[in-house]
Amino acid sequence: MTEETTPLPQPEQEAPREPRQEAKREFLELIKMVVIFLVAFWGIKTFVLEGYEVLGPSMLPNLHDQERILVLKLPHQLSKLPFLGEWQPFHQGDIIVFDGVDNKRYVKRLIAAHPEHRRNTVDAKGKDDAGSSENTVKVEYDRGRVRVNNWQIDETGYLLPEEMQSPDRDACVLHQGEYYVLGDHRSVSKDSRSFRAVSDDQIVGKAVLRFWPLSKFGLL
Repeated sequence: MTEETTPLPQPEQEAPREPRQEAKREFLELIKMVVIFLVAFWGIKTFVLEGYEVLGPSMLPNLHDQERILVLKLPHQLSKLPFLGEWQPFHQGDIIVFDGVDNKRYVKRLIAAHPEHRRNTVDAKGKDDAGSSENTVKVEYDRGRVRVNNWQIDETGYLLPEEMQSPDRDACVLHQGEYYVLGDHRSVSKDSRSFRAVSDDQIVGKAVLRFWPLSKFGLL
């Protein structure tokens, strides 16, 4: 008696790729990875974080010439979204970077702000409310001392004692969406005493970290 058997079907083997097709596939994968990397790098640099080199002495002794800092942009970008209400990304004493009217970028200390309200509201003010103090912030620079709405602010944490003595005087009224900034080395600094208030759309972000030189690496 003979036993018949049926051979099992063999799995089909994939035809070997031609070297030219394989090289083309790998090249396209490489191009895709490069494009993804460039888009991610552009997004981070534009909306999240960017490095800058400090030029000049106007922020001495806290920032020196040729030091490098990281500027966080994301909180300011998020604050532009209407559903976040009156959340503010900056506070008095922060170091911020902004665009000047001369197409240069500056780094200065935020002294006072009148943030722009972005929540959904309607205006029901009367004719006598247009000039009320609630709509403005008054900043006075008086011989080295700074008052905001007649309240002297404490700057001992970042100013040298000699910077609190100056013959200069200045006054500025901030409207919504405006900021008053000063350099820490005020005897040489070009700041809001000369170019007046900085608008919200000029601001790039907040300096958060000094990463060069490595010996001074740390948060700002």
